[in-house]
Formats: sequence, structure tokens, C-alpha cells
Amino acid sequence: MNFPEKIWHNGTIKPWAEATTHVMAHAIHYGSSVFEGIRAYETPQGTAIFRLTDHIKRLFQSAKIYDIDIPYTLDEINAACREVVRVNGLTKAYLRPVAFRGYGGIGIAADTPIDVAVAAMAFGRYLGEDGMENGIDACVSSWQRFAPNTLPAGAKAGGNYLSGQLVTREARRHGYGEGIALASTGLLSEGAGENLFLVFDGELHTTPASASILTGITRNSIIRLARDEGISVVERDIPREYLYLCDELMMCGTAAEITPLRSVDGKPVGTGKPGPVTKRIQQLFFGLFDGSTEDRYGWLE
Repeated sequence: MNFPEKIWHNGTIKPWAEATTHVMAHAIHYGSSVFEGIRAYETPQGTAIFRLTDHIKRLFQSAKIYDIDIPYTLDEINAACREVVRVNGLTKAYLRPVAFRGYGGIGIAADTPIDVAVAAMAFGRYLGEDGMENGIDACVSSWQRFAPNTLPAGAKAGGNYLSGQLVTREARRHGYGEGIALASTGLLSEGAGENLFLVFDGELHTTPASASILTGITRNSIIRLARDEGISVVERDIPREYLYLCDELMMCGTAAEITPLRSVDGKPVGTGKPGPVTKRIQQLFFGLFDGSTEDRYGWLE
């Protein structure tokens, strides 16, 4: 990956290589960080960051859960996101705001300074350009998501992604593009870093917050776009075997955007090709950026 020249770090734009932290920083040892992944797109009106404010609100919500007191306001982090895109001359980008417990104590509950950074970089399709067009092959992981009241799945925290690493690395060792995790109940949860939508008879079905998922902003966007289009959306518990029985299946997230799945555990999903509902959702979502879908919610900032 080619990294940009500049990064925003603790209130200042500085050269990328100078945004450093100590190897004894709390976050390195205990996973005490919260972050967001955000995309900026080229639009007819210029570069726009997709749902920037909603993402930064969630950053602060995640920080609240973990008692991480971010020393900047929401407006200051928003401004930092815009600034780091501008100074690097990017017309489209992936942004990574992160707040973490820095250097200052070794104990689990040590009070340390809170460091904050915002990076912006070029970043392509997370699950591949071909996957976006033709779908990917996935598998159900042997690793389950953490049970309720063990770790807060609703926080986008660095430590939570140890689970996702196990899921996706196992899947790729076995030749799959991505892994799918079950909840502690044995019912469907989500992908390694993506939410799931299954299509049955033209309806979208997705797992609820109680299934130990991060309720993604892309997920929320799809629900709202679909309902505006007259497509029914059902949030419910879903058994594993429904992955094999649905007509269409897609993963979504900021990095993955909207990626179809053509098979799960070697079993074809529907016809084995992206279906009409998936294609329509892709059209509605990406239409926000080429102007063919009305931005009625003011998501392009």
C-alpha cells in the first residue's frame, strides 16, 4: 500500500513518518483503542465524505463505552477528517480516525494520555473488484462471536477485531474470500468485519443487534435506501442453514461496500451469481456518488 505524505496526529498535520507512539503504549498491550473506517467519494459536486458526522458520533459512543475521554470535540475531528483529505490532494479516500490509550502506565486500568489520529489514504475494494461484480466464496468460521455481556459488540473497538482476525484468517487459509461468524447462540452473527443481508422472495433479511453485531453505518444506509425503494427489510434471528437456502446474499461495510456472496461452505447461493435485489441495492448505494440516487438524508459531507 502506498501511504500519503501527511497525517493528522494529536491536533497537528505532520509528515506520515512522524506520527509515532511508544511500544509501551497501553493500546498495544490491551487493545484499548476505538476507531472508524470512512470513505470519501468523487461526486459531481466534488469530493464528499460519506456520513462523516454519523461515523464520528459512533467514534465518541465507542469511546464512552470504554471510558476513553477523547480530548477533541466532534466538530474538531470532523474538521481533521476534511483537512487530511485536502492536504494529501485526495479526490477519493479511505479515512481512519483512531483514539487510543497512549504511553503512561502498564496496568490494565492505568490512566494514560489519549492519543488521536486521522489518516486518509487510497484504498480499493476490500474484497476485490471481481468480488464486487461477480461475488465471493465464503465459509462459516469455527470461531464464534463473543457472547453478550462479555465484550460490547456495539463498540467499534480495536480489541473487538481480534475476533474478526480469527474469522477471516481461518477463511483465507482454506481458500475462501471471507468468513462468517455465528453468535454464541449458534445463530448467524456477521462477517469478519461486515454485516449480512439475505434475500428471500425479494425481501432483505438481516441479523439484529442482539446477535453480537456492530450495527454498521453501511447496513443502516442499505436499510433506509431499500425501504425508500419499497423493498421490505426484516431484522430477525437467522439460523445458519438459511445461508444455503436464501436467494441472494451480500456483505456490507465501509471497506467491503456491498459485496455479493456466490457460495457459502461450497454451496452455491441462489444461482451462484449476484441477483437482482443485490444489484439494485448496489445501484442505489453507488448512485449516491454519481448523482443517480437522491441524497435525501444529507449523507454526503
